[in-house]
Amino acid sequence: MRRRFSRQSKERKLTDRKENVIVHFYRETVGELRKVSWPTRAEATNLTMIVIVVLVVMAAFLGFIDLIGEKLLQLALGL
Repeated sequence: MRRRFSRQSKERKLTDRKENVIVHFYRETVGELRKVSWPTRAEATNLTMIVIVVLVVMAAFLGFIDLIGEKLLQLALGL
């Protein structure tokens, strides 16, 4: 015997499938986040300090290079 599906049952299956995809994605995401090796508070603090120090050093270096370029340009233009 041949089964006939109504339009509502097809729409319901598509909706269920979409929800299952979202739930599946969420569960996989949570599973992957559990595998991550998170840094300790001390490690995170140390790495943050390194980033800040490198940022300040690079800002000073680029400022110095800019100052030299400005002086050279003023000298070349006779200002």
